[in-house]
Amino acid sequence: MHTLVAIALVHTATSPFFLAMQASTCLHSITPPTPHSSAQIWSPTCKMLISPSQKTLPKIVYPPSAPPRPTLELPRPPLAPSKPNYPQSLNPIQWVVASALDTLEASLLVPFEKQHELPRTADPAVQLSGNFAPVEECPVRHDLEVAGQIPSCLRGTYVRNGANPLFLPCGGHHLFDGDGMIHAVTLGSGNSASYSCRYTRTSRLEQEAALGRSVFPKPIGELHGHSGLARVALYAARTGLGLIDGSAGSGVANAGLVYFNGRLLAMSEDDLPYHVRIDGSGDLETVGRFDFGGQLRCPMIAHPKVDPTTGELHALSYDVVKRPYLKYFKFDKTGKKTPDSDVDITLQQPTMIHDFAITENDVVIPDHQVVFRLSEMLRGGSPVLYDRRKTSRFGIMPKDAVDESGIRWYDVPDCFCFHLWNAWEERDGDGDKVVTILGSCMDPPDSIFNEHSGEGERRLRSELSEIRINTRTGQYERRVVVEGTNLEAGQVARHLLGRRTRYVYLAIAEPWPRCRGMAKVDLLTGEVSRFLYGLGRFGGEPCYVAEEEGGGEEGAGGGGGYLMSFVRDEERGRSELVIVRASDMEQVATVGLPSRVPYGFHGAFIRSEDLMEQVSSA
Repeated sequence: MHTLVAIALVHTATSPFFLAMQASTCLHSITPPTPHSSAQIWSPTCKMLISPSQKTLPKIVYPPSAPPRPTLELPRPPLAPSKPNYPQSLNPIQWVVASALDTLEASLLVPFEKQHELPRTADPAVQLSGNFAPVEECPVRHDLEVAGQIPSCLRGTYVRNGANPLFLPCGGHHLFDGDGMIHAVTLGSGNSASYSCRYTRTSRLEQEAALGRSVFPKPIGELHGHSGLARVALYAARTGLGLIDGSAGSGVANAGLVYFNGRLLAMSEDDLPYHVRIDGSGDLETVGRFDFGGQLRCPMIAHPKVDPTTGELHALSYDVVKRPYLKYFKFDKTGKKTPDSDVDITLQQPTMIHDFAITENDVVIPDHQVVFRLSEMLRGGSPVLYDRRKTSRFGIMPKDAVDESGIRWYDVPDCFCFHLWNAWEERDGDGDKVVTILGSCMDPPDSIFNEHSGEGERRLRSELSEIRINTRTGQYERRVVVEGTNLEAGQVARHLLGRRTRYVYLAIAEPWPRCRGMAKVDLLTGEVSRFLYGLGRFGGEPCYVAEEEGGGEEGAGGGGGYLMSFVRDEERGRSELVIVRASDMEQVATVGLPSRVPYGFHGAFIRSEDLMEQVSSA
């Protein structure tokens, strides 16, 4: 154990935490494992579409990528880990060392992990219970049962990302650790609907499926204390030996979805995005890891922003080891990296920045109190923690900045927004520029990652809040828009992103982490309209689709729109897609689904005309 910890100390000091590590040798060809028996299978116990206003510029034709690997037939999840199915082409030294590492893991590391009680935030019995348990893939199923009338403006595919681990965890597991799976419902004419769900075939998933077990460390659930350091050391040893290939990334692509320049991209912030294609039947196919034709060489966070006016894609990348810890970059609407757009941004310490916002002219960057401190692992703790001594702040920087000299920081103490829903610019009575930021402020800030049971009845709160910053004086005003209700996971009208919006649509995240309904909040009047799913029924993030692409908001000269979300009836054991009219928050249709849909993360709706313009190559 101490040897593994020592190796891990050297490794974590020289390479990014839980990101892809470069292997010194190439991965050998691998064959799928022998299928597991049904006794090893758990029984279930239980993003964004922006069409730029102008489409005159041609799409970039990226250089051809390597030929795709044959599609690996995945076994049914979740599987109990088995002895690794290493390729026969390993040399004798590799076989000996691989066997020694496996024995070391099984005889020392796993028993050591089992000696320690896991917090609820890393306990698989909690994180994978009920409708959070994984499901197997479902090939496209047509002619689904529809109740009500699907609005004629909803012609296209609703996709939602989520975590769906292929293998049972050996140790700790957090909801965010699971392999990415996309669920898709395609809505057609004549009230027709089809459904499919597929894993995003990341490099990590395909390697683990071929080996027959999980070998990549889980960045949140497993990387705690000395055992976490040992997990990193094992990973470093296996990549160094060529037993697994870390050069193609280690991300799970389970969080965000964005449709940009003819491609649906699946993202998690520890890797490059993955290009996923929706075929003509409504099924899903992973095209491959997407680097924008060699232009992207760093991970990209799960919530890039598409400017509805320019069509540009704005993004961030953070690093937990290497200074300056943060990078901003953008692509024009054809997918070309804007010259001089890479801006290194200096932070005082590595910080979790899961989301950000854009305005018409600026980028809004949160630098809040959830930070990465790898040294905490030496003391037996989690490297993700709440730094009470740090003052939260927002950075506002022009979109056309070429270096960080253009950014200005504004302190907003005791503010942690895991998600930002929108931001916009205004002028006050004195003519000063004021940037308004709309987000859900979470308290305690690290509630998603760390347990707070020792602090009495301090339960998680995530309240919709508005922060107004005077960019000349530096003064700010902060108000809770909706008190006493957890509002998380949501959207504004995407064609108005970065401009003042009247409405925001959010999940009612109660009882946490399930969602009992969706809410429409009128920012002008403060009125909250709710649609509740009913007793024993829970859903997720509401996806807003405007009735007319590019139109105004409902009640503001536009035609309104619709909300949709997957809902699970835990009493009846039934999953469905619920469609709600946004203007009066009344249900108009449901689509019965042929298999269980676990609770997940973020989604998007892709209109049929955009599906026809998809790019099929990587």
